[in-house]
Amino acid sequence: MKIGIVCYPTYGGSGVVATELGKALAKEGHMVHFITYMRPPRLDVFQPNVFFHEVSFQNYALFEYPPYETALASNLVDIVKYQKLDLLHVHYAIPHASAAFIAKQILKEQGIHIPVITTLHGTDITLVGKAPAYRSVVAFSINQSDGITTVSESLKKDTCTNFDIQKDITVIPNFIDFTRFTKLDKEHFKKAIAPNNEKVLIHTSNFRKVKRVEDTIKIFKRVREKVNSKLLLVGDGPERAVVEELARLLAVEKDVLFLGKQDAVEELLAIADLYLMPSESESFGLAALEAMACEVPVISSNTGGIPEINIEGATGFLSEVGDVEEMAENAIKILVDEQTLSKFKSNALNQAKRFDIQKVLPQYESYYEEVLASHNQSR
Repeated sequence: MKIGIVCYPTYGGSGVVATELGKALAKEGHMVHFITYMRPPRLDVFQPNVFFHEVSFQNYALFEYPPYETALASNLVDIVKYQKLDLLHVHYAIPHASAAFIAKQILKEQGIHIPVITTLHGTDITLVGKAPAYRSVVAFSINQSDGITTVSESLKKDTCTNFDIQKDITVIPNFIDFTRFTKLDKEHFKKAIAPNNEKVLIHTSNFRKVKRVEDTIKIFKRVREKVNSKLLLVGDGPERAVVEELARLLAVEKDVLFLGKQDAVEELLAIADLYLMPSESESFGLAALEAMACEVPVISSNTGGIPEINIEGATGFLSEVGDVEEMAENAIKILVDEQTLSKFKSNALNQAKRFDIQKVLPQYESYYEEVLASHNQSR
């Protein structure tokens, strides 16, 4: 198949999943065309069957903001037409689904019929999509898609609750590439981070309010009182300064390492003993799954799709959003006993294997074929 993938070229979950999916499809022999305004971070080396199309757009004095959606739609028309794509797979509803709909209508007038699959990832439904400024367009664009997928049962439920969706939604979970995310021998690295055999806790995110990164500091303070430990904070974003100030206020700043954005996050996960995800909302929890693939148990909130991957009392523990006391107690429970820690690490790995990309990729290929067949029959 010749597949066009539209995504955000960011470190966020939707961009990561879209990029990794496209690379895996290319390895299976499909021709994959990425279409976005900048090369995605994980599309950093040449790979056969992978092509990148940068969406170019100009701003004029007339426009206060560049009309990206219009430029994207025009680019999609040209790429579908001249690359002879079989389907478009757009990740994140805004503005990709609506741009794909515009492109589809333009192509239809030229006698070209292209099916569109929209994958919903989370905040495009639970946050941004519900805003009055976008709600009607989001609902319309989703319903005009030839196929709709979500990354978790929780997100499917939220989508059907928040919008009048008139088509079936297929759940295809996020996945792990075990050729990248696996336990590595980085003991020398761990010694540099934790020279006194401290336990290493880790959190990775884009430091937005919804991630509740301040809670990781509060949890760590309580853990550190009982367990000799360090905290690695990976990522960056609007809440970083607030979190740094809280670390100083709680007098734990010497044991909290702010590492900023990291491409090789798997090397940091390799030295971690516990992953913290106290988020207010997570449609899936891909970062937690990456940690589990590296044999790192998870302490998390019980929101959204997280309970679909983090199994209570087995791969980690789940608590109500904001319950830092219980999260800290559960973290200590895992960390104070080596046998318990070893058991949780093993369970985390076994659970992560259920989401191996080699198991999830055929689900996408099968769904593509189903949508293509249905689309061709309806013409």
